[in-house]
Amino acid sequence: MTRILISPNKYVQGKGVIKELGEYLDDFGEKVLALCDPVVLELFTDKVKEGLANKDVKLEEFNGEASKKEIDRLKEMVQKEKIEVVVGIGGGKTLDTAKAVSYYAGLPVGIVPTIAATDAPCSALSVIYTEDGVFEEYLFLPSNPDLVLVDTKIVAKAPVRFLVSGMGDALATYFEADACSVTKAPNIPGGTQTITATNLAKLCYDTLIEYGTAAKEAVEAEAVTEAVEKIVEANTLLSGLGFESGGLAAAHAIHNGFTVLEETHSKTHGEKVAYSTIVQLVMEDRPPELIEEVIRFCKEVGLPTTLVDLGIEEINEEDILKVAETSSVEDETIHNMPFEVDAEMVKDAILAVDRLGK
Repeated sequence: MTRILISPNKYVQGKGVIKELGEYLDDFGEKVLALCDPVVLELFTDKVKEGLANKDVKLEEFNGEASKKEIDRLKEMVQKEKIEVVVGIGGGKTLDTAKAVSYYAGLPVGIVPTIAATDAPCSALSVIYTEDGVFEEYLFLPSNPDLVLVDTKIVAKAPVRFLVSGMGDALATYFEADACSVTKAPNIPGGTQTITATNLAKLCYDTLIEYGTAAKEAVEAEAVTEAVEKIVEANTLLSGLGFESGGLAAAHAIHNGFTVLEETHSKTHGEKVAYSTIVQLVMEDRPPELIEEVIRFCKEVGLPTTLVDLGIEEINEEDILKVAETSSVEDETIHNMPFEVDAEMVKDAILAVDRLGK
């Protein structure tokens, strides 16, 4: 099969770079829809306006869920206002919505994450949820964002939980890509892995283990250090390229399974992915010392290692089986694993990780 690697057209990262946002959009148009989550409008409206001072801007508040209803609402607005470029500013669901709107409207898109909580910014993918927050489907897009711009000064001011959540999402990157390299499962663009993608995924994991704790401590002080820059890049760029061109396997499928339990809805995407990554490692029968390393890392930075950490106070095997069944439906990425997977296997691994995490 043909090897394929895809990436954003341009990636920009650094302190204060949001001031240059308008300049980076010059090639795409003058009339901008800036879709912002409520926190951005509350805390960073002045910075957004300053960065887009050379554009004709319509600021619009995101309603909080990356649902088809919200995408349709914004698509109508884009057409009515004759928008030329869509910019998403905020967290993962805001960004996924901006990408979906730009796709349906046939417009370029700029992505400005204000937290380093997921690998969503760089991808040619939007995760669509129901209006109640339950995973519904992946929307695969024909191209990656035209621009991804990350202001690390803004990221460092966000609650540290978001940076840690991004580390949880990034934690899965190498292990899922590694599983796909064995099965030669197709990656997101439909090819197999380049050695570049495989090595970026490994670099992502190595960066987390080496710099994750130091970056967390720096962000707790609202400081931007080299460790923070490295972890923001790992969470955003390395994880984005690694999962997309490396492939997805069990961890993200199990995450999707956990969304059926209301108790987990208060947990972030990355928090659920971190626990699900350990579940994948147990399913694979990885060496105990590796599983211990991952669990130790999660505990050090504050990622879930038990079901209680995920909000599941009382363990009900029927509920865990529902998670496992949702994780292993026919078209889920869990079937990219190098062995046959069924719901019972997933359930047992989920319960085993809970015990290991304790």
